[in-house]
Amino acid sequence: MNEPVTPDPAPGPAAARRRWLIALAAVVAAAVIAWALYWLLVARFHTTTNDAYVAGDLVAITSREPATVLAVHADDTQSVRRGQLLVEFDPARAQVAMQAAEAELALTVRNVRAQFARVDQYEAQLAAARVQLAQAQEDSRRRAASAEGGAASAEEIRHAADAVTAARAALRAASSELSQARSMIEGTSVDDNPAVLAAIAKLRDAAITLSHMRLTAPVDGVVARRNVQIGQHVAPGTPLMAVVPLAGVWIDANFKEDQLEDVRVGQPATITTDMFGSRVVYHGRVLGLGAGTGAAFALLPPQNASGNWIKIVQRLPVRVALDATQLREHPLRIGLSVTVQIDTRDTSGPLVSPAVPAAGTQVPPDDAAVEADRAVARILAQGKADAPPR
Repeated sequence: MNEPVTPDPAPGPAAARRRWLIALAAVVAAAVIAWALYWLLVARFHTTTNDAYVAGDLVAITSREPATVLAVHADDTQSVRRGQLLVEFDPARAQVAMQAAEAELALTVRNVRAQFARVDQYEAQLAAARVQLAQAQEDSRRRAASAEGGAASAEEIRHAADAVTAARAALRAASSELSQARSMIEGTSVDDNPAVLAAIAKLRDAAITLSHMRLTAPVDGVVARRNVQIGQHVAPGTPLMAVVPLAGVWIDANFKEDQLEDVRVGQPATITTDMFGSRVVYHGRVLGLGAGTGAAFALLPPQNASGNWIKIVQRLPVRVALDATQLREHPLRIGLSVTVQIDTRDTSGPLVSPAVPAAGTQVPPDDAAVEADRAVARILAQGKADAPPR
């Protein structure tokens, strides 16, 4: 006869608690091991800060001349291209000054050509004075020879000698006038005469002033801080607007001084922004470390040598360059908050940035020089066409 099977007694509360504690200990141990592995393999080779912000150039558009605004072709938040017209001023006075400079150059060219022609005139007068002196001397010799035979009176001889003296004086005067005329043009041509060069400089100055009546964008970017209105009369140096080249922004990350032991120029960095969140990760590289802490360059730097002192960990700005392709896909704005993490495993880079020239912020040259050269060439060619043949 089979005996009934009795089930095992249910585990008591102590056994269940023991199993939960073992499971919890296993989870904690796994977490500690995972964190230790993460710190040994990843975390200790990275330094992170969220005290970081987007920075960039703020290219000011200012007036160079006193003028009245005729038109404004850009407004805040608008994108502009390099060379695009932004502001137009009333060019009336500048055009009048340009016309006056052209007229002065044309007059100066004609005066200089007259000086060259005057040299030819004085050379002809000097040649005539030499002929007159030779004739007077020959006449004086004839009179002297005739006086020996009684054919010429003493009065005629004196008149002949006076004629020689007058001819010599006329020769010296002609020679002096020729020397003076030559001194005005000696060693120069019409094109490089000092008077002509001075007039050309005035014309260039007028052309530059005229070119300042049109302000163009020096770089590609977005317009910001526009505060100019049509009809406004502005003085030289008045800020009208700014252009921010968003394609060239960077990150200024303020790391604590005890985080910078292994930071080197050229190390890779990853950046996340509050604007796009963790779904967009920017990649960059360290450009360099600041020359001083923020406190050192503050308007009122701390005076640690006076009074009671409390040690405060300082922060040093680290500049991080961003990938241009990522900036085009997800443009950033100046002042946005970001989080920067620098990979410090490779410490072979320099501690100080190498000396390299800044790029992308230069102002394009004005076309005023080209326009002035055209006006100068036209006036000089016209002067040569008007000059009489020599």
